[in-house]
Amino acid sequence: MKFLFTNLILGMSALGFISCAPAASNTNRVVLNTNTNTAAANANMPSNINKSVSSGDQEFLDNALLGGLVELQTSGIAVTKAQNEEVRAFAQKMISDHSKANKELKELGKEKGATLVGGTGSEEHKEMADLSKLSGAAFDKEYVKRMVAAHKKDVAVFQKQADSGTDAGLKRFAAETLPTLKMHLEMIKDIQGKLK
Repeated sequence: MKFLFTNLILGMSALGFISCAPAASNTNRVVLNTNTNTAAANANMPSNINKSVSSGDQEFLDNALLGGLVELQTSGIAVTKAQNEEVRAFAQKMISDHSKANKELKELGKEKGATLVGGTGSEEHKEMADLSKLSGAAFDKEYVKRMVAAHKKDVAVFQKQADSGTDAGLKRFAAETLPTLKMHLEMIKDIQGKLK
């Protein structure tokens, strides 16, 4: 079981999952290759792509990448540690739904000449380590509490991007992902109500 859990976490880290929650810091930014002064910087990029995004769109990309990675790693822990079957099923749904969204975000990043740099900082590592120390009902309640808070933020962040983002592709991505995030929020709030 430990081998399976380790492989799950390593696999999620390698794929660089996306958002549901906004990033806690800017230590792991989505870096856009906007250096137009060197041939090396442009050699592998199609000439017809938009190589820059607004600061608001950049912030959305950053938050989507880091926040999603944290949520998916946390859900990976919940798949193996959750006591409650509904909590475990929700964690699995998170992994499935956000894996699909991550793939689309990576494709959008490539279209814009972006390098998607995934990874979590020390604060996120500490939060996951603290969660991992819990077990049973205490684990379930803390995981659910974190998912409720994260999804409330997600809905607000994705709604803002869908309404006022400047990049058409990112606006579309946010608008299409928003119903899934709202569904996740309702599901996890329902689970939270049952755990009290």
